[in-house]
Amino acid sequence: MAKRHVDGAGVSPAKHRAVLSALVALVVALSTAIYVTVAADDGTPRTTLADGRPHHGAAAPASTGTWAGAWATAPVGGEPGTETAGLAGRSVRNVVHTSTGGTSARVTLSNLYGRSPLTLTHASLALATGDGTATADAQTMRRLTFNGSTSVVIPAGGQTVSDATPLAIPQGTDVLVTTYSPTPSGPVTYHPHARQVSYLATGDHTEDTTGTPYTEQTPYWRYLTALDVLGDEAAGTVVVFGDSITDGVTSTVGANHRWPDILSGRLRGALVDGGQPPRYSVVNEGISGNQVLAGGLGRPAENQSGLGRFGRDVLARTNAKAVVIDLGVNDILRNPRVADPDRIVTGLRTLVRQAHARGLKVVGATLMPFKGHRAYTPAREAVRRQINEEIRAGGVYDAVVDFDKALRDPYDPRRLRSEYDSGDHLHPSDLGYRTMAETFDLDTLNGTGQTEL
Repeated sequence: MAKRHVDGAGVSPAKHRAVLSALVALVVALSTAIYVTVAADDGTPRTTLADGRPHHGAAAPASTGTWAGAWATAPVGGEPGTETAGLAGRSVRNVVHTSTGGTSARVTLSNLYGRSPLTLTHASLALATGDGTATADAQTMRRLTFNGSTSVVIPAGGQTVSDATPLAIPQGTDVLVTTYSPTPSGPVTYHPHARQVSYLATGDHTEDTTGTPYTEQTPYWRYLTALDVLGDEAAGTVVVFGDSITDGVTSTVGANHRWPDILSGRLRGALVDGGQPPRYSVVNEGISGNQVLAGGLGRPAENQSGLGRFGRDVLARTNAKAVVIDLGVNDILRNPRVADPDRIVTGLRTLVRQAHARGLKVVGATLMPFKGHRAYTPAREAVRRQINEEIRAGGVYDAVVDFDKALRDPYDPRRLRSEYDSGDHLHPSDLGYRTMAETFDLDTLNGTGQTEL
């Protein structure tokens, strides 16, 4: 019997087109069964595997919406004492607090300060059963994947983003992100002033829900630099960029009393009350000791300058729409000589130009007083005042939040009011942080950058 050819030889053009049409229809049908559409970082659709996300617990429906930052932090350096072994054989359970909610989530893990590849064989995501606890809600435990695999190798100096995993995450809740590395990796990339207790366990307890193995508490966030969510609550992200005052180093541990936390709550509350602020989440990119102009030692530099890290910590944040800059006081206090105010202002304007090039609105803060701090001198006070004059004059930022005016002592404007002072005459108390957030005009976050520099 003669063989029948389907490659076009001896077949009429009409029949050939019919065969091709049938094949196309079959491919489309299969694709529809395998894929679902979700939103990319900028809100535009992209195609993502629906069944390539291994997880435990009740399945959540496929999600649509907009990606936004629910939480973030800046990598600061390599953790002392981890230079050789890293955290080999340990489970790292980071506790983070969300500023917005969604129905899917993904995380960013960093090996920026590592000197060798970081191998993670297991990672998970879950809701905590309460505030500040290592105990997970068993129904929410999800195993994270990376390009469909449960393990990932992050090269030295690199980072990775997990696959999106379906999970209903409310705003204002604690989320547990846990990783396990079986092998030495060298310096652990960390954020030292978390003002949040996280946990360590010996062995692989990544999907443990009891919290019992997590006997060691830690004030650090390790590896984790972002938690993004997909949903309809936030149309974009506000990035707060600053130093220890933004980092909240004197705020109550575990209470989420940093001023960006309270700003986030104000944005949500205003929407509930019928206000018209933008539907933005808030993420905190403060680093204690950070300066506009100078970074630390090493390659990459530890505590990298604001100019050096702005692209990574602001412009690369998921769906960033606006940035709030509160930076410059360490350029004054940590300079062994009298700082040049013109250089600092020029550095701030450089950040604004970079933000404008990406369409971001920039709100800038005046520098608060520090009389009584060990580094105070009248010459440094004069530099602070000159910088504030430039900021208030309107030639630096698109809009200004006057933290100086809100927190200074009316009888001695060179120092903080006593009730707003944590005691070191530089960092605010919890009440001071709340006052900063309440001073913020939410309407200034609307629109795009306009200032002519």
